Amino acid sequence: QLQLVESGGGLVQPGGSLRLSCAASGFTLDYYAIGWFRQAPGKEREGVSCISSRGTRSNYADSVKGRFAISRDNAKNTVYLQMNSLEPEDTAIYYCAATTDISGLRLCSRGWADYNHWGQGTQVTVSS
Repeated sequence: QLQLVESGGGLVQPGGSLRLSCAASGFTLDYYAIGWFRQAPGKEREGVSCISSRGTRSNYADSVKGRFAISRDNAKNTVYLQMNSLEPEDTAIYYCAATTDISGLRLCSRGWADYNHWGQGTQVTVSS
C-alpha cells in the first residue's frame, strides 16, 4: 500500500526553524516528484514547493523563496522541507504528495490537482 507520512511539525517562535520529513512506504520515490502543500484555516490549499524525482529541479512559492529549501534522499525514500525564518503566516497543516515523474527532467508542478498520493499532514504553528 502506497503511503506517505509527514513528520517534524510543531510549535516554533517567529524567526525559528523546522525541518519537515516526508517518508514513503510501500513504493520507491525514485520515479515520483514530491510536492509540499499547506492549508491554513479558512484558506485555500497552497503549493509551497516541489522537487523532481531526480532532485535536480525544484520550485517554490514566492511567499517562501529564500526561506524554505526542499531536498530529497532517495536512498532513504524521504523528502525534506527545511523551513527557516518562520513567520506566523506560515502556520498551517503541511502535506506532502507524490506524482509520477519518470524522466525527472521536467519542472515539477505546485498544483495540488496534479498529485495523486497524499500524506495525512503535520501541523506547523508559528507563534510567540
